[in-house]
Amino acid sequence: MSGKRRTLADEEFFVVRSSAAGLASGSLIERHQHEWHQLIYAASGVMTVWTERGSWVTPPHWAIWVPAGVVHSIRFAGLTEMRTLYLRPGRTRAMPAGCTVIAVSDFLRALILRAVDLGVLDRRASVDRALATLLLDALRTQPTPAFDLPLPEAPELRRVAEDLLRDPADGASGAAIAARIGVGIRTLERRFAAETGLSFGRWRRQARFAHALRELAAGRAVKVVAAEAGYHSASAFVAAFQEVFGTTPGRYFAAA
Repeated sequence: MSGKRRTLADEEFFVVRSSAAGLASGSLIERHQHEWHQLIYAASGVMTVWTERGSWVTPPHWAIWVPAGVVHSIRFAGLTEMRTLYLRPGRTRAMPAGCTVIAVSDFLRALILRAVDLGVLDRRASVDRALATLLLDALRTQPTPAFDLPLPEAPELRRVAEDLLRDPADGASGAAIAARIGVGIRTLERRFAAETGLSFGRWRRQARFAHALRELAAGRAVKVVAAEAGYHSASAFVAAFQEVFGTTPGRYFAAA
């Protein structure tokens, strides 16, 4: 069935669609939405997906899950090979209700690439149906690295978050940042955790790494990126990077 020519009459039987694209560093896909769920996979490069609720960054070999109907835009750092699967709503039980990052294992990567090769998965074809089942099972069981940046809704907290995104190297203490909006550090911590699910310190580190990943993917030097991300030395940045990603920046992007 997968190799046959298809018409509009076949549409109702499709459970997965796919697309592939190569995008230059700095490319932007403007705000849009889809009727189907999306799994957006970066075989190389770094993607940042932005929504009204926050942003999600995928280094190479991670993917972003975007539920149907979510308005989003995508920016690319470094030459990016993007592979996208569109999954029909109603067949994706137990998948996240909101955007999230998903780690892509070798097995899941093979399933994604096979689905892209086929173009669509048709539930009338036994092989396509089996591949769709394996794909969904793999997605449900993959770890989801906590590397998102949900934005707080309160205007004063949103202002703090947006300031730190514009200037991740801001060296002000948490207490000093809290004072900018007229609250104490404990109040800032409590409200930030309530609205984003992350402590203020963890959110701030995530913001710094999001910036660093985009700049490293674009080929900038580790020393420069470390300073822009608010680290006092390249060695301190590399140590923090290794703690999060399990390897050094150079090895990480070389492997990718």
